[in-house]
Amino acid sequence: MRGIQIGRCSVATTRKDVPDIGLPETMVLRSFERQVAAEWPVANWQNLHVVLAVSGGADSMALLRAVLTIKAAAGGTGRVVVGHFNHGLRGNVAQADANWLHETCRRLGVLFEVGHGDVKALAADVGDGVEAAARAARYEFLLKTAERLGARFVVTAHTANDQAETVLHRIIRGTGLAGMAGIPAVRPLSASVTLVRPMLTTYRSEVVEYLAAIGQDFREDSSNADLQPARNRLRHEVLAAIRGRLNPAVDAALIRLAEQAAETQALIGDLAHEISRECVRLDSGPTSGSQEDASIRAFRICLDCEKLALKPAVLIREVCRAAWRDANWPQQAMGADEWQKLAVLVVGGEAVRFHLPGGILAERQAGSVILMRSDLGCLP
Repeated sequence: MRGIQIGRCSVATTRKDVPDIGLPETMVLRSFERQVAAEWPVANWQNLHVVLAVSGGADSMALLRAVLTIKAAAGGTGRVVVGHFNHGLRGNVAQADANWLHETCRRLGVLFEVGHGDVKALAADVGDGVEAAARAARYEFLLKTAERLGARFVVTAHTANDQAETVLHRIIRGTGLAGMAGIPAVRPLSASVTLVRPMLTTYRSEVVEYLAAIGQDFREDSSNADLQPARNRLRHEVLAAIRGRLNPAVDAALIRLAEQAAETQALIGDLAHEISRECVRLDSGPTSGSQEDASIRAFRICLDCEKLALKPAVLIREVCRAAWRDANWPQQAMGADEWQKLAVLVVGGEAVRFHLPGGILAERQAGSVILMRSDLGCLP
């Protein structure tokens, strides 16, 4: 991605000489640290390198201190690395945050990795919003850092409050069941790196209490108080009003909804996977047009309508989504209307040929629906 630069500041690391037998029974952890350890068992990572995404804010500083405490108690051969990304949006203030965090990591004996990006330029290139471009650039930096250092995990400090805000934001914008499931606790970033979020069951009030108890300061990002971004208005105005006037436990309610949606979506996904074995074929190999792209797994998807059309619409849509993902085709522009249009084509709707986002041609041929990528030169 254009505009991404990765730098490195190496600092010697230190740790206690604790037997590598997991957390000792005599080790006393604070409540917040116990929560993190329960959500992300140290036995899963103590002998592996991990990259912590740390902005310098309260949530990520709490994550850093908790993980270092747990690691010091458990021992192990893995290293904890701090990854910090400067989005290029706040000028000297952002640089001051990076300098402060670098010095903090030096005092804690933690390796500090920093990346820089021109997020406004990236947003203009992609045509997406600044927030989306910032997120994409940040995760690209974290993934590249993890792969370069041989780290198995990237860890972020998303909290229960972030989960509630995400679910409500998606509901307001319009989402399906998968979107309502919110932020996943674990997801792959690549074949070798996994993203982990061990603080999704922790509220910000617990974070602040923990930082006060251990005497750890943090940096305040003034842009979080800006009410122009929709996410900030949702946090400071909408959710605050709901808590005050309608339901003080709205965050917990939204999180329960996300958990139930995730369970249901997982069940639908399992069923779709079984159906796909009989109803989906991916064709890959040389094309007659542009050169092959190693990141593309298929240039054509074939759906067996005779078997698939008998299934409920929700399963047809999920099978189509799964095939799309398996083919490694971009999904961003595919919304609810597009997936439904494709499902109608499977069951035998009036349209027999139309185009979908991403240069995909969908065509009904006898008992099959064929999806083909135009950018690979495979359209008739």
